[in-house]
Amino acid sequence: MSQVVDWTGAWLWLAVIASGLYHGVNPGMGWPLAVSAGLMEKSSRALFLALCPLSAGHLLAILLMLLPFGLLLGLAEWRREIQLAAALVVIGFGVFRLLERRHPRSLARIPPTQLGLWSFAIAIAHGAGLMLVPIYLGLCGTAVDHRAASSLVEGNLAIAVLVTIVHVIAMIGAGGCLAWIVYRYLNLRFVSRSWFNLDAGWAISLIMVGSIALALDLGHD
Repeated sequence: MSQVVDWTGAWLWLAVIASGLYHGVNPGMGWPLAVSAGLMEKSSRALFLALCPLSAGHLLAILLMLLPFGLLLGLAEWRREIQLAAALVVIGFGVFRLLERRHPRSLARIPPTQLGLWSFAIAIAHGAGLMLVPIYLGLCGTAVDHRAASSLVEGNLAIAVLVTIVHVIAMIGAGGCLAWIVYRYLNLRFVSRSWFNLDAGWAISLIMVGSIALALDLGHD
């Protein structure tokens, strides 16, 4: 008797990596600042050092979003309601970002030298962590069992940390490659001339991710 292979988990992990690559290529996540650091110091080492606080800030922003959901999922009887609420929040924030394109003025007050703080703030403002919430909840759903609530929470938090690390590695890898190419073969004038803004695409992606999660949850009725 042949077994049916469930590829849900594999697809969800692929989504974690894809979202990281997507965030990484977006100039709004900060890779041009790494290019600027390298050009000012005239050193590729400065470029790669700048990627460290950028990745740290992004990592903290993602964890701040995922860890509370990991704690909530310990309430196994409310799992479905939590997933539905999360999907609606993601859709709502996507609609907000689509209608409101302006960046919060407070972000402009953060000095460019504070890359970690800037990266954290920009990831929160853009809802980078929210995009991962439905994917993360799906991964937790593939590992549902009947353990005690404390064990469930521990497992969910471990998945949250792993999702964050995988996502940030993909994000900083993509952004770092772009930064190195621009630094090595182009310059910031090229970035200013060919700046591509993914804000609208980002907002639409949030809406799509939330809608897919909502449809899947409702489809389980």
